[in-house]
Amino acid sequence: MELRQLRYFVTVAEELNFGRAAERLHIAGPSLSQQIKALERDLKVSLFDRDRRSVTLTASGAALLPHARALVDQADELRRRAAGLLTSEPVRIGYVNWCPTDWAERAAGVAQLRVDTWVMPSHAQAARVSDGSLDLAICWVQTTDLASLSLDAHLIGVERLYALSVGTDTSPVEAKEMLVLLDADEASWSSWNRYAEQFAADTGASIMRVDDGGVTGPTFFEHVRRLRRPVLNNPRGQNVQESGGLVRRPVVHPTPLWTWSLVWRRGEDSPAVRAVIDEFTRDAPELGVDDEGTWLPGTDPHRPRGIRTGADRRPTPTTRRPAPPRAERVKSPGEEEVSPPRAQDLAGEISASQQRHGAGESEQASG
Repeated sequence: MELRQLRYFVTVAEELNFGRAAERLHIAGPSLSQQIKALERDLKVSLFDRDRRSVTLTASGAALLPHARALVDQADELRRRAAGLLTSEPVRIGYVNWCPTDWAERAAGVAQLRVDTWVMPSHAQAARVSDGSLDLAICWVQTTDLASLSLDAHLIGVERLYALSVGTDTSPVEAKEMLVLLDADEASWSSWNRYAEQFAADTGASIMRVDDGGVTGPTFFEHVRRLRRPVLNNPRGQNVQESGGLVRRPVVHPTPLWTWSLVWRRGEDSPAVRAVIDEFTRDAPELGVDDEGTWLPGTDPHRPRGIRTGADRRPTPTTRRPAPPRAERVKSPGEEEVSPPRAQDLAGEISASQQRHGAGESEQASG
């Protein structure tokens, strides 16, 4: 029997719903169910009666609940006292869409953790930490963000981005053959736009600007169908089930990585905040940022030293500088296909020649 299992038991008993309890504990539903079954085996009693519609405590579960709750509370208080961290002020943490599955459990023993329900983009969450609205945030940052906002960061998560494509072909796709979407709404997509622009500049991938929020979600799926070529997936949609007719494809040469940092104010002196930082960063596993064939932006704070981007390399007889990103033009419904023109800059302005050939009647795609 483990303390975390008792904590899970208490949470399920309070919610009487495995889905809500799993969300509150920030763990997967199947994992929570398995832990409860393991606790029942250890105690040799059934704690819950559950069917498809409801969850109720058994007589044994109801009898054990006060004792389990007391043990959890005593363990938490003991750990806080041992660390000298008794405080009435909770540690406020925000995130974007990724977070550790066990963060509530890890923080419970050292401080009160208040997970902010106001989910915002990475650049907004970093700014909220800087201005004191949050104590911590899990977000994507660049070295320039850390310097301008006076923040420190520690790597706690990495996601390998993939391509989404029409059809059934799931073979790897070369980065230079990719299309990346940028959104005109900088207030919502500033972090993604900066990442995507650097990826295109380093690999020679094409870029296209949209103004409909279509860098993720159902509108993104529609763009992929219309474009009929591999499009780089946004991390906000990393675990979203793709709709019918679309498949995921690994990206190679190189494989783009998206990093998640725990950020806090430089010089943070709150014992409770420092304790949560220690809990979240200790015993961190290898996350693969230095794996061969992977890519991070040149301004990523977790990028291994000594590795340069394609834009950093000088052309040699065997190493060519990647071609400038290409701005794509997407045909409107009923319009004949037009070959995408080359673009000489990331702004992707429509040239005069494009305008003379009716580009104004088609959907503009730029980077």
